[in-house]
Amino acid sequence: MRHNQSGRVALCGVLGALSVVVLLAGGMLQIGTYAAPMFAAFLTIPALEEYGPRAALLQYAVVSVLAVLLVPDLELVFFYLLVMGYYPAVRRLLQRIPGKVLRGSAKLLLFNGATAAVYGFLAALLGPAVWDELLADGTALLAVFVLLGNLCFWLCDRATAQLTLVYRVAVRPKLRHILR
Repeated sequence: MRHNQSGRVALCGVLGALSVVVLLAGGMLQIGTYAAPMFAAFLTIPALEEYGPRAALLQYAVVSVLAVLLVPDLELVFFYLLVMGYYPAVRRLLQRIPGKVLRGSAKLLLFNGATAAVYGFLAALLGPAVWDELLADGTALLAVFVLLGNLCFWLCDRATAQLTLVYRVAVRPKLRHILR
């Protein structure tokens, strides 16, 4: 693929638009609050691989602005904005941390801190009803949800690694021929 400005704008623009569509669909279906931001984040992988973290983060920023303006589900938007949207680019930095345990701990710390920030912002915007809803079924069930959220994040991290590999091996060679 040529690394010219128009190719970069075209690829990032199309993937950004597709990310917004994924977020809108997740919000409309009411089942994609956590899955849609993960899928939308996967769409930054081609920009990351072709043009580096700067282009991927720019794509994330544009999608974030459009999501804030267009997607009615605040929880989904904040989850994309604060937890998942930037993760493929940041993951590249986290992969440099030596040792699997330390690297995994850093990733989980990032995820849990960002998720706590999401619900903190939601509580600030929507009031204490957010905390009432989270704690309605008891703290034991909330703890189970936190553990399941961490498992889902771990699976998302693994999927990001595998999708990056698939992009490098299978998709990139085909894109080079299409975009020439």
